[in-house]
Amino acid sequence: MADHLSDARALIAKLIGDQADAWDLAGALPMPLLRELSSRGLLCAQVSAEYGGLGLSSLENGELTAFTGSLCSSVRSVQTSHGMSAWTIGRLGDKAQRRTYLPMLATGGLAAICFSEPDAGSDLSGIGTVIEADGDEVVVTGTKSWITAAAYADVLLVVGRFGDGAAVVVVPRDAPGVRVEPVPHPAGCRAAGHSEILLDSVRLPADSVLGGGGQNLSMVITTALTYGRMSVAWGCVGILRACLREATAHAGNRSQFGKRLVEHQLVAKRLAELFIGEQVSTLSCTHASRCWDSGDPELAMAAVFAKHVSAGNAAQAAASAMQVLASKAAHGGTVIDRAYRDAKLMEIIEGTSEICQLLLAEQAMAAGGTHV
Repeated sequence: MADHLSDARALIAKLIGDQADAWDLAGALPMPLLRELSSRGLLCAQVSAEYGGLGLSSLENGELTAFTGSLCSSVRSVQTSHGMSAWTIGRLGDKAQRRTYLPMLATGGLAAICFSEPDAGSDLSGIGTVIEADGDEVVVTGTKSWITAAAYADVLLVVGRFGDGAAVVVVPRDAPGVRVEPVPHPAGCRAAGHSEILLDSVRLPADSVLGGGGQNLSMVITTALTYGRMSVAWGCVGILRACLREATAHAGNRSQFGKRLVEHQLVAKRLAELFIGEQVSTLSCTHASRCWDSGDPELAMAAVFAKHVSAGNAAQAAASAMQVLASKAAHGGTVIDRAYRDAKLMEIIEGTSEICQLLLAEQAMAAGGTHV
């Protein structure tokens, strides 16, 4: 798979180029770019070759995600939402659904997964969207908020309540009763297509419900969020690498008070902290991906840990890089300006830092003294 990964990185570098700042300022990504990324399988690279995907391992896909994140967090955010959608279809869909949807997502189609609602953010047990059976159809009613990539999606994977359990239903963007309203002027990942979604008695064939529905809501959430947390964590590694690259280049070239910035100890301290943050985050993500690839039952908590560590380090790194570059970074249309805003959003999505800490505290209590 090394050739696949190398080729994928080269294509992503070519397609994004130096346009990320312009896309961020415009608040939108070009549809031809997203179609090309999807058609090459680069938005869900872990989908197997059986369905037209690249079949990358979690570790390989993680490095690809970090590379994308180092260039453009908005593109990486679309990669995350689309990849979560493909993973959810692969885990919850039946054979016919996998054969219908996965090739589409690996060869040009675009998808977004829809969890959060106005009254269900960190507490997804409060999801109020309802999927009701009606003969050979289902009716979907509800509101979803801050859905990444929804502005670009052909299909929306909507999570809702279904009888006594839960379900994920594949909703075409152009189905009657679906309204997608882009979020105006988001603080971070401005071009990622964040949107509010209104679902007004949307009628769909019953086979649009993945696996027939009736799953446990907690299981559905964990299934998708584990992939999402992994993707965000690796994306934060990309932010860290971009900050480290920009800060070291500036500190090595700019002189003040007769010597280069890097020779000032307080600046050198910030560079050391940036380097440490990148290394620690990479190691935590690598561990989580190896858990994924080996089928380790510790995967879910490893993903929480990696996401928490990497998002926190990325936010700190962006602030340090902003301090090092000073006025050079303190205006729109720069790498560090984007990183500063984008990294903060990473401490919120796919489980806030506080939620991650609560989950890790539970893990600490469960582990007790076993590691002492």
